Amino acid sequence: MYVPRYLFFTKGVGVHREKLASFENALRNARIAHLNLVMVSSIFPPHCKIFDIEAGLSRLEPGEITHCVMAREQINEAGRRVVASIGLAIPAEPGRYGYLSEHHGFGQTELEAGEYAEDLAASMLANTLGIEFDPDKDYDERREVYSLSGKIVESQHISQAALGAEGHLWTTVLAAAVFVK
Repeated sequence: MYVPRYLFFTKGVGVHREKLASFENALRNARIAHLNLVMVSSIFPPHCKIFDIEAGLSRLEPGEITHCVMAREQINEAGRRVVASIGLAIPAEPGRYGYLSEHHGFGQTELEAGEYAEDLAASMLANTLGIEFDPDKDYDERREVYSLSGKIVESQHISQAALGAEGHLWTTVLAAAVFVK
């Protein structure tokens, strides 16, 4: 096995009359359809560096088995909003692992879903690091507690939203954190 040293984020949307083809189109839009994707859970490895998509893709070959954390949602209801988001929280101490989270659903904007996913990742990391926080407070208040602790250095998110296509077509949205060796 290996521990990934690099990661990049991507997102996409696809539409088609077939559900699977809609997902394939979203993968193409996200520029990762040429990879054999294996979904993994939520750990951001210690010492992992974040690349932009160009640098990440340049290190991958077509057909390569590639691990990722992916959020995906699909719908065939015209006009209904669908969203997928990945959140990330990185600890201040470089030798520790962070968290990635996936969130998908309906009705939220990209920002709402992204902040929710970011909050999930930051909350999981805060629990691991022993940071005391009130889960009933809103994310802005918890983010300040996380920041003041000095134990969480960064959090971010990527999101893709779309409205369901007309004509009984499937619409797929996805967001992914793709690991690179």
